[in-house]
Amino acid sequence: MVASTVTDGAGRRVKVLGFPVQVIDVETAARSVKTVLSSAKQGRLRVVTLNPEMLMAGLNDPELGRALSGADLVVPDGIGIVWALRRAGYPQRQRVTGVELVETILTQLAAGGLRVFLLGGKPGVAETAKANLERRWPGIQVVGCGHGYFSPTENEEVVRRINQARPALLLVGMGVPRQEIWLYNQWGNLTVPVGIGVGGLLDLWAGRTKRAPAFLRRIGLEWLYRAWREPARWYRLRVLPGFIWKVWAEQRGGKKEVNREETGWRG
Repeated sequence: MVASTVTDGAGRRVKVLGFPVQVIDVETAARSVKTVLSSAKQGRLRVVTLNPEMLMAGLNDPELGRALSGADLVVPDGIGIVWALRRAGYPQRQRVTGVELVETILTQLAAGGLRVFLLGGKPGVAETAKANLERRWPGIQVVGCGHGYFSPTENEEVVRRINQARPALLLVGMGVPRQEIWLYNQWGNLTVPVGIGVGGLLDLWAGRTKRAPAFLRRIGLEWLYRAWREPARWYRLRVLPGFIWKVWAEQRGGKKEVNREETGWRG
């Protein structure tokens, strides 16, 4: 189910190498999520924060590809996605990172007692993140936690726990592609209004990792800082030259793979 009634001001939905992404800023994205959280009549949202590594993986993994293509809101997280949109002539001014989107939502809805469920990370991470989150945003209700180290045979129990806790917002931090595929496969079983794949956000809230300095984020080099702090990321970044070449080749060839799809939400 998509939030087809949320149409005004949601930004233009276009495609980058065949995958949808919204031309949108963080405030508009947060406002769209808040609209769904404020009224059950607005439907549900499964949100993806898209970066080039995720997109390239989706080209080679049909299940991930379906999860990305079927999402209700896809925001341009990676600077490479922003570059592709700008190159195609779309006025994308900034990244919409998962951390900025979620923290904007929490800041704006904390006073209303927003109910949140945290799923992901190693055992104990979600619980530490819960304590820190509730200190930072008094009023937020973290109604449940769970680590991401569960087997497929435990999916039904995990979904039952989430539904029983009745969160309005489900944050799934199990890394790519698992978090996107898990949310996609379980979306029909979940009753939560909004679900977002948040990568390492729970580790950040738990104090296990740090964000790049603000000046590096402003100039689009947060990815370089993260690779420096986590050398294993260099292997994942090997896809970036291929992404750049594919975008360049499609546009130069006149196919305009970064193309206009529609205005507003998927209907």
